[in-house]
Amino acid sequence: MGVGAFIEPLVVVTLLFGGTWVNRNADYRLFGRRQSNHNSPRSASPDSGRSSPSSSASLLAGVDEEPKWRKRNLAALGMRKEVMSPNTRRFQDYFLSRLLKKFPFLVEAWYWALIYWVYQLGRAFSAVTMLEGTVNVARRHALQVIHLEQPLHLFFELDVQAWFLKHPFLLHWTNRTYSFIHIPGTILFLVWLFYYTTTRNRIDLPLHNKPMGEADGSPAGPKIYAARRRTMAMCNLIAFIVFTLWPCMPPRLLSDKSVRGAIGKEARSYGFVDTVHGAEGESSVWTQNKFCNQYAAMPSLHFGYSLLIGLTIMSIPLAPQHRRSRTVPVTMGLRMRIPSWRRMLCIVLGVAYPTIILVAIVATANHFILDAVAGALVCGLAWTGNGVLLNLLVVEDYFLWCVRIHKPARRAVSWEDEEGEGYDRVRFGGKGVVVD
Repeated sequence: MGVGAFIEPLVVVTLLFGGTWVNRNADYRLFGRRQSNHNSPRSASPDSGRSSPSSSASLLAGVDEEPKWRKRNLAALGMRKEVMSPNTRRFQDYFLSRLLKKFPFLVEAWYWALIYWVYQLGRAFSAVTMLEGTVNVARRHALQVIHLEQPLHLFFELDVQAWFLKHPFLLHWTNRTYSFIHIPGTILFLVWLFYYTTTRNRIDLPLHNKPMGEADGSPAGPKIYAARRRTMAMCNLIAFIVFTLWPCMPPRLLSDKSVRGAIGKEARSYGFVDTVHGAEGESSVWTQNKFCNQYAAMPSLHFGYSLLIGLTIMSIPLAPQHRRSRTVPVTMGLRMRIPSWRRMLCIVLGVAYPTIILVAIVATANHFILDAVAGALVCGLAWTGNGVLLNLLVVEDYFLWCVRIHKPARRAVSWEDEEGEGYDRVRFGGKGVVVD
């Protein structure tokens, strides 16, 4: 492994801490007593106060008066049921609760770590308990994928890799793209999406080029961020089920010289080269360890995640002042409507990212094209069915009650843009409609 393998974890930690700092509540004091300034615009905001457990008797009385239970809705297969779960607002003045109010992105860092490590631990368990027969099954499944791609005229993997093998400089950077972009790129996307949909929409928080009381982020509000985070969790769940029930070997492992018999001979006949994990490769600490399941090629979450990110960027609702298009004359009185440069940039980035990842996973022989197709299907299923994870809010309430933490709720205040479309501005705490 090159030096990049050790830099990548540092980049991940830096992005998480950087996202926590960028999305901090700069108008809220973690330490100190509650203060009020009726002449300041901040005094009208629910977050304007500075809280501490000993701020005032009235504050403590308010905590004591908080109801012990709250209502949650469970929904599945068209059925709905209302249940009661603990109301953690009684813990809102505890230190950890105030820490999350100061740095709300810490909640998202926790969610990401939980989603990622549950998935990785599941893969690790599959790897350490894998039997030799499972490897043979994974090899047969990989050959079945090739046999299916050939009549469908999708078996381009060898041609793509052969072209890159003739261009070592491009192959070197393609190896790096495969190994080091997936996780940092996903975290960077989450940091940006939270900032653009949530932090930039906080009307009680002054930011760069944003006066107090105005919102200039995505008018979709924090709901789109929460939906994408749940979609990633669903992607991991579906992928884990698929590669556990149907293990598939990546193309790069088909060239194993130790496999005897007709299957081994056929597998080696294709001549796939492992460009990432060789002496000149750029393997990552996340992809080369004994706990990594090497036979989870189907589906490709590298591509599934990149497609999710690309589609989100392409379709992200822009602030009204950023989405104004213009028309230009073409010919014979015809005019063509051209999107704003920000929308064009979103489209370019949204198409480029999954395309680059698709080329990388194929050129490095880590995935078949049908693995990417399966990754896209997983992305689509997770995109449309991510709402089922809202049922876990009851579990979250009980967990937060056990650790005595109150998660700052994203609350929305409805408003309309100049085109009459209704959206949400964001506050943390106070009156409003809970959208988490």
